[in-house]
Amino acid sequence: MGRSSDHRYMTAKLDERRAQGAEWRRQVPLSAQAEWKPPANRADPVEILIEQGKSRIQDLLPLRYKRMKTDPFAFLRGAAAIMAADLAAGPSTGLRVQACGDCHLANFGGYASPEGIPVFDVNDFDETLPAPFEWDVKRLAASLAVAGRVAKAPAQECRQLARTAAKGYRRHLGKLALLSPLAAWSSRIDLAGAIADVDSSKIRHKIEQRREAALRGAAEHYGLVERKNGDWKIKDKPPLVRHLSHHELHAHQAFASYAESLQEDRQVLVRRYHRRDIAFKTVGVGSVGTFCAIGLFVADDGSPLLLQIKEAQASVLVPFAGASDYVNHGQRVVVGQRMMQAAADVFLGWTQNPVNGRHFYVRRLKDSRLANVSAMLEEALPFYADLCGPAMPCHSLAMSVMTANSTKQSRNSRWLTQTRRSATGALFWTRSRRVGSVPKSSMLHQRKLGLRI
Repeated sequence: MGRSSDHRYMTAKLDERRAQGAEWRRQVPLSAQAEWKPPANRADPVEILIEQGKSRIQDLLPLRYKRMKTDPFAFLRGAAAIMAADLAAGPSTGLRVQACGDCHLANFGGYASPEGIPVFDVNDFDETLPAPFEWDVKRLAASLAVAGRVAKAPAQECRQLARTAAKGYRRHLGKLALLSPLAAWSSRIDLAGAIADVDSSKIRHKIEQRREAALRGAAEHYGLVERKNGDWKIKDKPPLVRHLSHHELHAHQAFASYAESLQEDRQVLVRRYHRRDIAFKTVGVGSVGTFCAIGLFVADDGSPLLLQIKEAQASVLVPFAGASDYVNHGQRVVVGQRMMQAAADVFLGWTQNPVNGRHFYVRRLKDSRLANVSAMLEEALPFYADLCGPAMPCHSLAMSVMTANSTKQSRNSRWLTQTRRSATGALFWTRSRRVGSVPKSSMLHQRKLGLRI
């Protein structure tokens, strides 16, 4: 097949995908997405949190609720299960992607790739599952609007934040649709380049300072590692990091079997480090109450490595999107992250506690998120809205799209059919000046939820 034939074939395929997108839009018009109305049988949000808390460490639940009460955005962060139920009640085209499942602003961040290049991407995958693409887009848009309100931005600017993210999502889909599968899979958001493009020198300087501090903190192991009398230890930093003997046994057992889930070359790398200490870690807002620990590993040359082990429970999307193909929820998180993240962690793996059957995943400890809303200036929010929108299609449309009436594919065929992505179809469906606007009813709903507890 010559070059001209290749071009005609690609054009035909793009036309087919545009036509499919137009048909989706005809079946589920944009006006259908304009408002959110609570169904008559809507579950009480507080009861959802109480039910979710039954599988968590009970001693930590008061801390979780305390953090959620800080402001409406903090409540939104901890309310993934509540919002999943609300989103599931809304309209959907049936276009399914590997969804983040908890796609709010604070779950995007900057981190260093394995090559040391600063990139910006989604950085939390605890709830990942194949699900309608609209759910991630709406949660991100709502989170930006709510974050703007917390930052005391005018209502019009809050709406513009959501619009900016949705527009960036739509435009980046258009770019990805024209790329080969390999080029789309390999695309990344260059964080340093994005910062350099910020118009305001004041905002650019502040963001650059935070980026440098974050990367410096990673290089210095976040101040958590110390060596006394030849013995390597994790520093206690209560209440976030502390040694708890009754949790350490579970962590030791889980770390011991983790390497088996890695590729053989990475098993060789991990085995060059030896476990020296373990400490319990309290993380985030929505994750508070799940088991999380830090493991300190040291190589023979004295170089330390911090790995984080975190409990993985069933995704909040399961009641609405269906069960995962993976029995081990740690494996579900790892597979989802590898599909979605442009530069995945080489230490990413999963394990299971042989004592109580709990599932875990392991990754390199990261604490370099730039999307820290509590410390963010109002004028910097548009910068993050610009970054978050394009970050979504970089990962969620890197796998093949599964429509609602498609037959269930095996795990391997899902990886192999990524060339049949329907990115252009999704692009055509979302094209409108109204995309990204957050109706007042939706924002008021989020604000009210923030005051419930």
